[in-house]
Amino acid sequence: MDAFLDFFETIPSTYRSLALASGLLLFWVLEGFIPVFQFSYRRWRHLGLNLVFTLTTVVVNFSLAFLIVKAADFAQSAQFGVWHWANLPLWANVMFGIMVLDLIGAWLIHLIEHHVKWMWKFHLIHHTDTTVDVTTALRHHPGESIFRAFFTILAVFVAGTPIAVIFIYQTASALFSQFNHANIKLPKWLDWSLAWIIVTPDMHKVHHHNTQPLTDTNYGNIFSIWDRVFRTFAKVDNLNELTYGIDTHMAAKENDNLKNLMAIPFQPYRVPKGSKFGGNEEATVDTDENVHLHQ
Repeated sequence: MDAFLDFFETIPSTYRSLALASGLLLFWVLEGFIPVFQFSYRRWRHLGLNLVFTLTTVVVNFSLAFLIVKAADFAQSAQFGVWHWANLPLWANVMFGIMVLDLIGAWLIHLIEHHVKWMWKFHLIHHTDTTVDVTTALRHHPGESIFRAFFTILAVFVAGTPIAVIFIYQTASALFSQFNHANIKLPKWLDWSLAWIIVTPDMHKVHHHNTQPLTDTNYGNIFSIWDRVFRTFAKVDNLNELTYGIDTHMAAKENDNLKNLMAIPFQPYRVPKGSKFGGNEEATVDTDENVHLHQ
């Protein structure tokens, strides 16, 4: 375990980038062989659009990375955080640290984004994708990337983990996001058995349904335990009941246009079905014909 941590403490950024690119390629290829839904879309164009958001996320993360390092250095020098307070074997401390980072840096901020109106206006860009696949994991408005980065910093303070564990978490978090967004079909028994521990593709597909209440469920990224403990877990047995996207932005000219996607957080708010942040009224929106998913 010490050697493993030593490796990640000094791991070159190119290695981590290669791991993420390899994960993207792996799931991209698997989607061609074992898709759960048969999409009729321009796959390369969809990839290109979502890669633009990857670049903005990289810029934000690199700009704020020094704050994460400083937080980790402070935690180590001050002996602050769960890492220092829990009297656990090293392997258990690493696992517990990753769980705390996942709870705050992924599940908690995701929950808040769905319940704070101005944050939701940034996050809904992720939900506008009507053809969810592995590249959807990359689709985050740069504004959202900023406050996600600050919650990662908060998670580092609470967890108190050394930088090696943070790098392990960040790599695992990105790979799990690719996995659970991928349009791949696992055997039902395997998917839902794994979902007792980790977030699986079928579990996360529920979160991408275009209307309430399912949109506000299954916030986890690595561990599914948080949704079960905090009662935000939902299961749909028949995935054909799902429609991807967000009901206020179902028109392709809005959800497949980079300029509009960047501008959505600054446009007048539209109240979705289920009256999220609104009264009983619903916004009049321009939509294409319903986007259906076919297995």
